[in-house]
Formats: sequence, structure tokens, C-alpha cells
Amino acid sequence: MSRPDGVRLAYRFVDGNAPILVFLPGYMSDMEGGKAQAVLAHARAIGQACLLLDYSGCGASEGAFADGTLAIWRDDALSLIDHVWGKRFVPIGSSMGGWLALLVALTRPAQVAGLVGIAAAPDYTEWGFDAGQKIILARDGRLLEPSEYGDEPYLTTLAFWQSGQDNRLLDAPIPLDCPVRLLHGQNDNVVPWDVATRLAGALRSSDVQTLLIKDGDHRLSREGDIARLIVLVDGLLESL
Repeated sequence: MSRPDGVRLAYRFVDGNAPILVFLPGYMSDMEGGKAQAVLAHARAIGQACLLLDYSGCGASEGAFADGTLAIWRDDALSLIDHVWGKRFVPIGSSMGGWLALLVALTRPAQVAGLVGIAAAPDYTEWGFDAGQKIILARDGRLLEPSEYGDEPYLTTLAFWQSGQDNRLLDAPIPLDCPVRLLHGQNDNVVPWDVATRLAGALRSSDVQTLLIKDGDHRLSREGDIARLIVLVDGLLESL
């Protein structure tokens, strides 16, 4: 799908029953990841509609990664949902994708049927950077750090950080009333597991369930972790 500015966004869509499952990848990730592919395969197996996508500058989508911000990627996801579906949807977000899932849901509260967060990282720009990193961002406009998930450096731009600060959620009630399921590892060295409990407390919905995996890491990509994710998704769908 082409955005109004001509940037082409890559996606994979499987038609099926409503609501559509929409997988939102994490930072510097894409729709080829194991959790995204597992959700797609399960959706196919049960006849559920499903959408995988790559934000601009990520994966198979066009654009420069350094140009991306939280708000831009939120709008990329909304544009693709509108393009292929336009009806009720369930965002399933991993890490930063969990933050985006919340922002997408808040933008379309009448359409969101439920939400799943996997090591969701709302407000990461607030609690995920120390004073020294913020000084470098302000001075250089970017921060480059080693990544434990690949050879490519972990890039954060000042524009992304500022967009994150403009879209913080945890310090006020989050006006979502849909069912929410949160999966988080207590051995997560990127997003502390208490972010999940803070998020659960901030959500207005009374139907919020949090599953903590004691030995689970940030990726939650082990076979057992993915099996738990699928159980959460199925349970959410059955409750609708």
C-alpha cells in the first residue's frame, strides 16, 4: 500500500472471521519474526482474519528507519488496517508494538475488540533512557548502541524519543474498555515486568489479565512462550 507521500508499506493479509488479528512488531523488528508468523499460522488454522505489517523503514517496507517515529508508525498501522479491513480488530503488540497497540486502540476505540500486549513497553522513552543517554540525544540528535539481537547498531533518534514523550500513557487512566491480555517475562532485561502491572492498573477496562512468566526473557519466543501467547489470543477471542 502506498502512503500519500509515496512510501510503500509492506503487509500480509489473510481474510477470515472478524475481528481481525493485527500483529504489531517491536522496535527494529518486522513481520518475519517468530511470534508474528505463529499468530498468522494460527489465524489461518482457525479461519480468523489476520494482518501482519512492516512500519515504514522496517522490514520490506520502503523509507528510512531513521525517519520513523512512534506517531508515524502508529499511523502506518492504522492506514493498513483501514486498507485491508476497516472493521473490528484486535491489535497484538510486542514490546514497542505493545505501546503502538495501545495508541492504535485509543485512536479507534469503537473498532477495537480487544488487545494483547507481549512485553509491552509503553512510555519506554520516559523510563528506558538514563540522563547520559538523554544528553547524547539532545546533543547529537541520535543515539547508537550495540544490539544483543544482531550486528546492526540500535539506533534511537531524537525525533523518535520526542514522539514517545508526546505519547506517554502510564501517568493517567487509559480510557480503553475492551478486554486486554498482557504477557510478560519476569526475566526481561529490557522492559521490567512491573511495567505490565502498572499498565494493568492504568487501564480503565475491568477485563484485564496479566500472565507473568518467571523465567521468560524479553523476546518470549520460546516454543512454550508462543504456545502461551496463542492460548491468550484464543481465550480473548472466545470472550468476545
